[in-house]
Amino acid sequence: MAASRIIDNPRDIKLSDYDPDDTNGMKHKDATAAQPKLEARLCAQQELLYAASRQSVLLVLQGMDTSGKDGTVKHVLQSINPTGCHVWSFKVPSAEEAAHDFLWRIHQRTPARGMMAVFNRSQYEDVLVARVHNLVPRDIWQERYAQINHFEHMLAQNDTIILKFFLHITKDEQRQRLLAREDDPTKSWKLSVGDWQERQYWDAYQDAYQDALGKCAAEQAPWYIVPANKKWYRNHFILQTIIERLEPYERAWNEELAARGKEELAALRQAKVHEA
Repeated sequence: MAASRIIDNPRDIKLSDYDPDDTNGMKHKDATAAQPKLEARLCAQQELLYAASRQSVLLVLQGMDTSGKDGTVKHVLQSINPTGCHVWSFKVPSAEEAAHDFLWRIHQRTPARGMMAVFNRSQYEDVLVARVHNLVPRDIWQERYAQINHFEHMLAQNDTIILKFFLHITKDEQRQRLLAREDDPTKSWKLSVGDWQERQYWDAYQDAYQDALGKCAAEQAPWYIVPANKKWYRNHFILQTIIERLEPYERAWNEELAARGKEELAALRQAKVHEA
């Protein structure tokens, strides 16, 4: 039996149990055909989210270099209204950010009710890069798992719907994508010596990700391990997952908006009576 790609409770994770090439039997043409309907569905859900303003949605994207974090933002979220969504990228902390606790800069970017936010990298960099490159002592980054769990629990208790996606690719696929950037003038701006240098830490990053996924998983803040070697399936998987996760809220959102509309209509009619 294939390992579940939803990690919603603490457990030991072995990324070798998950096939980055898996498409669950889906063909590229079928995913392409389904895309417009799924995009329209997510667009409608986001409109309800924004109008009802009862919950917020936080999408966390993590993965090795070239795994497709930028591509996910571009292709999965292209149908939604940008008025209701912010995308934040967390790179090397600024001097001010580094002078605070590691969650300080993260908390400032969490979404308000009615809004959707996408974290392109996130709080998990502080148990990934910080761990692999020994930027802080071991006892410091080990404590951060619990701190992240408490942080995400607090967000969930305050009506944030959290979805965390690990974009899982192979080392060989990463190599092919890095080489492709060198041959494509439209992608050359993404070239970085550091991307190649980081490949020497591949195994260390895999260990770090296994711990991050296994130690920081909860029902209210699950991880989804996304087969990301095939970009088209990565996009389909994430889009479908977001839609399914938001479906249980739609009825309450619709009822809220219907009741609000009824109240406003009654008030409008009353105002017209007085005007007449």
